[in-house]
Amino acid sequence: MNTLLRILVTLPGILFVVIGLGWLVVPAQVANEFGMPLLDGIGRSNQIGDLSVVFLALGIMILVAVITSERRWFHVPALMLLGVGCARILAWLVHDAAFAGQSIAIEFGVGCLLLVAAARLAVRE
Repeated sequence: MNTLLRILVTLPGILFVVIGLGWLVVPAQVANEFGMPLLDGIGRSNQIGDLSVVFLALGIMILVAVITSERRWFHVPALMLLGVGCARILAWLVHDAAFAGQSIAIEFGVGCLLLVAAARLAVRE
């Protein structure tokens, strides 16, 4: 069971790293996949810089969690993902954004998976 859980946690870690690298290498393609235009000027710098680092950090922290089995490495990306899911819901409720149900489901699903992994896989600190 723990082996399956490690695999299930590793997959989004790898995916997030790939997305983060995509923001650095082919940002127009990744922006399109996320349903957003690639911005111009300083907006493009912010978009590429912020989103590449967020995805790379999430992915790297998840992979470090799997490798080290340290609880904190599971908790930080879980908190980030659950926070993004909550922020998307607030954007929909307060700022007239489209409801991003699929993204919210992924964020809450992976976030909860990381919390389960923290409880089952992490060494006691």
